[in-house]
Amino acid sequence: METERRHLPDAYLTTVEVADYLRLKERKVYDLVRQGEIPCVRITGKLLFPKQSIDLWLMNHLEGDRRSARPVPTVLAGSQDPLLEWAVRESGADLAMLCHGSGDGVRRLIQGDAMVVGLHLVDAGSGTYNVPTAIGLSGMRDLVMIRWAVRQQGLLLAPGNPLGIACLEDLAREPGRIAHRQPDAGAHRLLEWLLARAGVEAERLRFTDHPSLSEDDLALAIRQGEADSGLGVEAAARRQGLDFVPLHEEHFDLAMRRRSYFEPPVQRLLAFASESRFVERAEALGGYDVSELGRVIYNA
Repeated sequence: METERRHLPDAYLTTVEVADYLRLKERKVYDLVRQGEIPCVRITGKLLFPKQSIDLWLMNHLEGDRRSARPVPTVLAGSQDPLLEWAVRESGADLAMLCHGSGDGVRRLIQGDAMVVGLHLVDAGSGTYNVPTAIGLSGMRDLVMIRWAVRQQGLLLAPGNPLGIACLEDLAREPGRIAHRQPDAGAHRLLEWLLARAGVEAERLRFTDHPSLSEDDLALAIRQGEADSGLGVEAAARRQGLDFVPLHEEHFDLAMRRRSYFEPPVQRLLAFASESRFVERAEALGGYDVSELGRVIYNA
């Protein structure tokens, strides 16, 4: 089982090195490249092979006959993320978006109803994110998780912050209405965890009658005066011209079955995310650190 680790100097293999690693002749490696069967990149005419991708490719082929006969639909489920949403459109990944929260994404992945899911589920005991054993994915023997971004979560507030809210404790002192997400959303779990750490009882807070089903819905509710505050990502606050008080950095990851990593929609999305235009967009949206994007953080 592979756990989180930092990039190593040997993150890329040469043709000679990958042939030795796979116990193949160099000619066979070139054949696999020409057939589009093995993951590689070409830089100034030289072939390089990302070692993590090679490991995934090798494990995927070891599964062989255990593949499900039912094709996985090209659906991106789980949590909504403004940067991910934009990248799917701009990359031409052809992934249908069905983002109803992290918990919903976990269920769809297990049932085979989604190719990729976005997750940001904090473990209340350790404060770590997207731990398979803690979120119901420990039974997936072909689970792979890829880092998408580190995101800034915080309080979204009406423009000008008329209530003067500066921290979570202020939510209990002010009479304002608080927008919130559905119970199985990652933001809902994070809010419960942050309130517990701050010693604020949720029962003392005045939540809106109905949950917001996405980051944008929550931000829009505050912008339109239906709520005075809510927990969300900085990018959503900026898109609606809201004030923002940063509270916490979180990991947003993409989970999928191993074979899905090699499907064209996923490969197009990840290739696009390496372009300078993507990095510029992340900076413009605000609240993103994409320096580890594409790193394999879990490989069952």
